[in-house]
Amino acid sequence: MSLNIDKKDFKILLLEEINPKAVENLKAEGYTNIEYHNTQLPEDELIKKIKDIHFIGIRSNSFLTKQVLIHAKNLVAIGAFCVGTNQIDLEYCKTNNIKVINSKFENSRSVAELIIGEIIMLMRNIPEKNAQMHRGIWTKNARNSREIRLKKLGIIGYGFIGSQVGILAESLGMDVYYYDMQKKETFGNVTCLKSMEELLKISDVITMIIPAATKSHIISKNELDLMKDGSIFINAGRGETLDTKALISALKSGKLAGAGLDVFEKEPGSNFKGFKSELQKFDNVILTPHIGGSTTEAQIGIADDVTEELLKLIQ
Repeated sequence: MSLNIDKKDFKILLLEEINPKAVENLKAEGYTNIEYHNTQLPEDELIKKIKDIHFIGIRSNSFLTKQVLIHAKNLVAIGAFCVGTNQIDLEYCKTNNIKVINSKFENSRSVAELIIGEIIMLMRNIPEKNAQMHRGIWTKNARNSREIRLKKLGIIGYGFIGSQVGILAESLGMDVYYYDMQKKETFGNVTCLKSMEELLKISDVITMIIPAATKSHIISKNELDLMKDGSIFINAGRGETLDTKALISALKSGKLAGAGLDVFEKEPGSNFKGFKSELQKFDNVILTPHIGGSTTEAQIGIADDVTEELLKLIQ
């Protein structure tokens, strides 16, 4: 893309505490007109800022809707310093020749490690024991505490993250299976199954790592009913793929021994807004605020990835 803009006049807006490595990379190439914010901006302020900028960098809490983007007369590219792009009106960008850049795999290891950590914690019943200890209750027993070795892990979505989860889980002695709607290369001794139903029936632990889909609830009551009694469910993909009410019912009935959720059907729009859910009542549920990719290593990798693609585009 040929731009008739001096580097010093190329205006950049970075929001949501994007790793400083992005600023460092851009300045090293002569782009110094950079405005940086630790948080997202209110929509009215975002509209004012976006009017004359050429590049905006965001994470998952800034929503670049058509109502915002119609004010961006000089916008060349949007950098999603994350994997997902559902916070951006992609159709508007396509129609108006605005390039959208995201990082497809730099956070894979971080999300995979979170999932493995939660599998171990939930299988050992640590969240419940931890909650009891905080209330002054000492319960030294082996009830509902199991090793992960020789247990069956079912992965729904065998992409960059799912394949790494499989490799790590297998190295810890788990038998790993996956289901994906698309044909994928299989690593190690992982077994591909032809149906999600089969995966649900045989697995001791299920983890779902899929992007937002046209069908909101990939996992609902029917799917949860197919799972083994006393199994564990972990969602680290997108909140809308799981029927939260059905999950709560399965936890209340004891169908599930525990759950881990890093994503939710309704997430607060910022760190300044509170989070409320009936899931907070369960000691056997791990709740994290969509931080699967929020490690220093992942964020540095994403900053390098997105700025590298931007520089290829504009230089």
